[in-house]
Formats: sequence, structure tokens, C-alpha cells
Amino acid sequence: MELPFYLNFTDFESQYYHNLEKWFEEYHNTSEIDYLKALADLYSPYVYYNFATDRLQADASIEIKDCFFPYHEKIGISFCTHCEKESASGKNLNHVFEFKNISMMEYAQHILDKVNRYCSKNKSALEGNKSILDYINHYDSITSVEGVGYCISYNRHQKVLPFLKAYLPYYGQTVNMATYKDFIFSVVDIAEFIDQKLKTIRAFEHTIYAKSKSDAKFNVQMSRQFLTLCN
Repeated sequence: MELPFYLNFTDFESQYYHNLEKWFEEYHNTSEIDYLKALADLYSPYVYYNFATDRLQADASIEIKDCFFPYHEKIGISFCTHCEKESASGKNLNHVFEFKNISMMEYAQHILDKVNRYCSKNKSALEGNKSILDYINHYDSITSVEGVGYCISYNRHQKVLPFLKAYLPYYGQTVNMATYKDFIFSVVDIAEFIDQKLKTIRAFEHTIYAKSKSDAKFNVQMSRQFLTLCN
């Protein structure tokens, strides 16, 4: 069962039991804890543990590869055809890249631009009942690169599809900033609602809080070990 992804707390809370009933209809040998664990997996990528406040905070961002050619502005190169592959020939100028974090709103706009570009080149793409959402996981349109810029990891892209399906418009050129702000203000409330349900049935180890705190401690330890090795 594909769980709906909600961008505001009110909708999430009001539909909780309705979706739980559908979950039980779909999976007979299951329990509410399985449903809550699935919800935790759905929303945990958009929060992080803050050591200073000992609470979860919103972090709707994604790491992405920014591909470019060295000095391409100076020599006039404006394409990046091998961002996901090795250079086909040693004579070609190799691209370079760096990883950076961008907001999910910027990522969604980038995907929307890619889909619209693909649809403009394929006039029949939006015929019938098809919309932009039919192409947000279309391999050729998502992974294509025209000019320097972001190179999409198709595997990582799969993890944010629920958000994109809920956030991107059926038609249009721009994403909705107000809807995104609602999500940023709501995602911690959603996570804490899930955690409270898990605590009620004594499944604290499965809470988003516990997982995020554990991940944060691990990252700190890894950073300290790295600094120790460097010194």
C-alpha cells in the first residue's frame, strides 16, 4: 500500500485513522505498529535531531551532485553529457562535481523544470489524462543533463517521490512556496504525532526521535574520528 504523503499536520491528523483502516484492509497479518513504522520511514528524512534543544527540527533538504567543467565560463563549454558516466574518451574534457545540499523546494522546482522540458519536446506527453506527475519518475527526463548543473541520482530520487507526488502541480511551471512553508512548519508536528503513538504502544525504539538521535550521535562520532586521523 502506498501511504499518502501530507504536507500539513491538519490533513495528516484528520486522515490518520482512515488510512489505518485501509492499511488493515490491505495487510491482514499486521498491527498499528507496522503502520506507524511505515509512517516514520516516510517522514523521518525531513527532520533531524537538535542536540541543543533535545528535540526534532525540520530539515527538508537533499544532497545533490552539482556538475560542471573546470573554467567552462572561460572556454565557452556549456554542456555536461557524462555526469553519470565516465568520460567516453580520454580526449574529452572531464567534468568535475561537488556535492551540495539544497532545499526540497529547490529540488522539486528542478524536477519540474526537467519534466516540463521533456514534455515540450514530446508534444504528446500530456495528452489524454496524463499530467506532470506521470513523469516525475521517468528515467530519461529525470536523469538527462542539458548544460552544467545538477545531476540527479535516480536511486536517491526514489526516496523523495512521496513528497514530490504530494507537492508538485499536475500542470504548471512553478512550485507553490506557501504550500512548502506549511510543510516546513508541519513536519515536526507530524513526526511528534507518530512518535507519541509509538510511545503509547511502548515502541519507543521505533520513534523518529530515537532514530534521529542515534544517527546524529553516530555522525558526531564519525566526525571526531576523522579529525583525529587528520591530526
